[in-house]
Amino acid sequence: SAQLSRLGRARRASRIAAMLDRLAVNCLITLPAVLGLLWSAKEWISVSRVKLDGHPELLKTQDAKAQRNAQDIVNEMTKIAKTIQDGAMSFLFAEYTYMAVYIVLFSIILIFFTGVPTTVAFVVGAVTSILCGWIGMMIAVYTNVRTTHQCWMDLKAGFDVAIQGGCVMGLSLVSIGVIALFILIEVFKRVFVFEGPEAMFEAIAGYGLGGSSIALFGRVGGGIYTKAADVGADLSGKNDYGLEEDDYRNPACIADNVGDNVGDIAGMGADLFGSFAESTCAALVLASSSPDLEGRWCSLMYPLLISSTGIVVGIVTLLLLRCVYPVKNMPDVEKALKGVLVISTLLMTPVVVALSKYCLPESFSMGEGYEEVQWWYCATSIMLGLWSGLVIGYVTEYYTSHSYAPVREIAETQKQSAATGIIYGLA
Repeated sequence: SAQLSRLGRARRASRIAAMLDRLAVNCLITLPAVLGLLWSAKEWISVSRVKLDGHPELLKTQDAKAQRNAQDIVNEMTKIAKTIQDGAMSFLFAEYTYMAVYIVLFSIILIFFTGVPTTVAFVVGAVTSILCGWIGMMIAVYTNVRTTHQCWMDLKAGFDVAIQGGCVMGLSLVSIGVIALFILIEVFKRVFVFEGPEAMFEAIAGYGLGGSSIALFGRVGGGIYTKAADVGADLSGKNDYGLEEDDYRNPACIADNVGDNVGDIAGMGADLFGSFAESTCAALVLASSSPDLEGRWCSLMYPLLISSTGIVVGIVTLLLLRCVYPVKNMPDVEKALKGVLVISTLLMTPVVVALSKYCLPESFSMGEGYEEVQWWYCATSIMLGLWSGLVIGYVTEYYTSHSYAPVREIAETQKQSAATGIIYGLA
């Protein structure tokens, strides 16, 4: 009797420990995502508080060529910004109309070939991707004119506004993606019946398919639109009508800026979301296929935990950026942007190691041929991707920035002929 009593207490303690473990993991997923959304809202409010008054006293001393007063210039800036914003909204409305048709038609196909759960995940992923792209475009057209306005005062003020506007899309994108995927997992567990965790996460993989499908529309559609406007109509305005480069009186110049906002910002937002959703869903499928991992909630949610803790790392990076890389002169802007990569990589490295050590067993099986996978294998693979991104960023900057020799050498070859510059550039 005493032995049975001790066994019962041990089982209850085990269940309580499992519940606490699940609660801790759920909090570690949802709380950083909520924090990211709140921080995005705070930064959006900060951007909205920038008053477009033209800094009239500063304008008199810094812009000696200005023949109009500050308010006239501000009025013209806001007029151009409003035209670009209206154009971007019109383009997105037309593009999202086609996307809605695609989502409906492709969902019908998915229902027949994969079933209702995968179709639901696909629709949720597509809608979330559209939302992320729309948020990015809205904050971009809202921030652009305010960044220009603040740069009249000083470079630091303009840089701060640009960073605030940029982090709205970055943080809200990951936060919305994490919350949507977590809710999808919880709903699927309660609403649908699956043979096992692996079958459920294979259905949830439709979430990534929806995100990447919308990214294709956003990136390609916006890219083709802006190149047609830039190379075609803008070139015609210069050659046929004698308009200057990027003269706002040329409708193609407005269309070019619209395409940049839609393709490079809304499309980029959808593209980033698609990459996040695909990689996370693929990792969840792999985790659910392991008998050693599917029984532990923290091991199963390991991919989502990496993303959610990354939100906190991103916020800390933004806080440290102004202290470690203050912006005073033009070269400091480039250093600060590189500093974002450096600080976030350094901070995320120990987080990855700690999560891998806590969430994963010392050794687990991933199927035939991979019976003895160590926890640090996963940590190493993530860190390789993390540090490779930093290295690729520096290498790319070296070969494309005017601050370094390769670009300057190409510029020197242009003195001989355009053909020489093209050949040297390709080489």
